[in-house]
Formats: sequence, C-alpha cells, structure tokens
Amino acid sequence: MPEAVVALTGASGAKYCVRLLDALVDHGWSVNLIVTSSGAINLDLECGITPEELASREGVTLEDNRNLAARSASGSARFDAYVVCPASGTTIGKIASGISDNLATRGALVAIKERRKLILVPREAPFSTPHLKAMANLSEWGVVILPASPGFYHQPETIDDLIDFVVARILDQLEIDHSLGKRWTGEEVG
Repeated sequence: MPEAVVALTGASGAKYCVRLLDALVDHGWSVNLIVTSSGAINLDLECGITPEELASREGVTLEDNRNLAARSASGSARFDAYVVCPASGTTIGKIASGISDNLATRGALVAIKERRKLILVPREAPFSTPHLKAMANLSEWGVVILPASPGFYHQPETIDDLIDFVVARILDQLEIDHSLGKRWTGEEVG
C-alpha cells in the first residue's frame, strides 16, 4: 500500500487537504496526517471539523506536529510522497531555510534530503518576494510547487469542481489515475 505524509498548515485552503485525503484513501493510500496549530484553526473555520475528525477516515493516522520523534520525522521511514496542502508562506520559508522546528517542516526536509517526492501547495495571494524566492529555490531542489490556482476551461459549476481541479493536479504528480474533472483533449476549441 503506498504511503504519504500530508501536512495541513496555516494558509487558507483546508478544503483542498480534506479532498486530497479522501482521494488518496479512495485510491488505496495510507496517510500520516500532520496539522499545524494554524492549520487546525483554518480547518475549523473553513470545514467545521477538527484534526481528529479529519483523521477518523480509514487509512489516516494523525501525528502530533510537535513530535519530532514521530515516524514522519525519519528518513528511515519510507514514504512514497510528502504533500504540504495548503502550504503557508511561513512553512515554505522555513523549509527553504532548512528550519525543521515542527513535524510538518521536518517531514518536508526529510523528503528533500532523501530525494523523495515533495509537493507544496501554496494558497496565499499575492506572493511576497521572499516567498517567491523560497519557492524558486525549492523548485531548483526538485520540489514540486503546485499553487492552489484552479483553472476555468473545464467550466466549473461548483466550489467542489474548483477544489477537484487542484487536487487532480496533485494526484497527477503522484501518478494516481483518477477521474476528477475533465482532461484536455485538444478538441475543445475549433
């Protein structure tokens, strides 16, 4: 069974993480979930649930963001992917600077040092220059920067359609076959 570490941090966009967890579990993935204190606030504000309720899904294990001895903190624990969704500017800055002062940043730095798949999903707008520079550095180091910027060419009708657009891009990066949204065929214009 493939395994992922998913961290929900303090940027708005907790709904992306909720949908991502559902999609991963639906595709047979096991998930170690990390929720920062700011992420928990947004999870409550935007989704009306707690980290414990989010982790109650089959195949999801909640890890304490303060526990730097957790499984997600070790390079010897083999995970197939690490996703920070949403990724706050603060979290991005810490990762780019090599600061691992909590489990979310430590897990991301483990992914970088072990040359494993790391996807950061920034949601803040506009981006500040320090965050843009941090993302550029991380991209040069092999990190996938996948902003939560939904497209509109698929003619979304609901907020869930917009959320699915971004989650579909994450699943594509994880090479997971899915049916979230329509794929471009080249025949849409003509």
